[in-house]
Amino acid sequence: MRTPTRRPCERRTIRGTRGFVLTMALAISGVAQAATSMCTAHSPAHRVALVELYSSEGCNSCPPADRWLGQWKNSSASGGVVPLELHVDYWNGLGWNDRFSQHQFTERQQSLTDLAGAHVIYTPEVFVSGRELRSWSEAGSFEGRVQKLTSEPAQADVTIELAPRAAGAQGAAGGIDVDARFTAHAATKDTLNAYVAVYENDLVSQVRAGENRGATLHHDRVVRQWIGPVPLVAGSARIHQDIAMSAEDNDANAPSMSKASASGFGVVAFVEDASTGDVLQAADLAACH
Repeated sequence: MRTPTRRPCERRTIRGTRGFVLTMALAISGVAQAATSMCTAHSPAHRVALVELYSSEGCNSCPPADRWLGQWKNSSASGGVVPLELHVDYWNGLGWNDRFSQHQFTERQQSLTDLAGAHVIYTPEVFVSGRELRSWSEAGSFEGRVQKLTSEPAQADVTIELAPRAAGAQGAAGGIDVDARFTAHAATKDTLNAYVAVYENDLVSQVRAGENRGATLHHDRVVRQWIGPVPLVAGSARIHQDIAMSAEDNDANAPSMSKASASGFGVVAFVEDASTGDVLQAADLAACH
């Protein structure tokens, strides 16, 4: 990875730390149709805008972007916007370690930037369906990008089934069984990959150092588990795994997650063209009980 050129709210140091470890496995998403013991979701017939915000608790320009993304906390693919907040790790070691940061998110941010022919990564940075949108804070610009995407027919289908798993004996945590399926439409490329992200809402951190020292930060749609790439073979792929709803908090400066708050979780799945970074389709689904 190239060392990112300095911009406002950007750091060159790249160090991997993961203070908060959430034991989960994975999932997928779409327009929720609840059932008694199972949730099912299907991506719509139109294309969906996957919005990726690259952020950090160490960046004092990031909280406004976090709040901006939070307006779609309860969004779904049917509304055209599927948001994710990915915390990068190149701010760690500069006063505050972001417990939600993962080095693979720094790598993904750099990869999308490289595919676009650019070289600089920074925070906050927004990608919409794989393409950077520097004017994300301008409502007209963002809405125009989303409207353009949702006016296009979907080039892939994503389906998910989530089945809750009851807690076991002796305090064993419950979980969610996930069965995600991805199907590309005819005449698509053979460079397609499937991804799954598990996100968490209603996260709060008391920041005691760095640029946000003394601030209480609130986060939604924070990616805790990232699975992929899984190649589509003969136009299809499947991810079938379990999400274990248990938590280990190794950061004494931050509160641990409530194990009972399954409603604070959700899953997103999408299909991406690895040769361009374009996201062909996405869907998301809140965890069911």
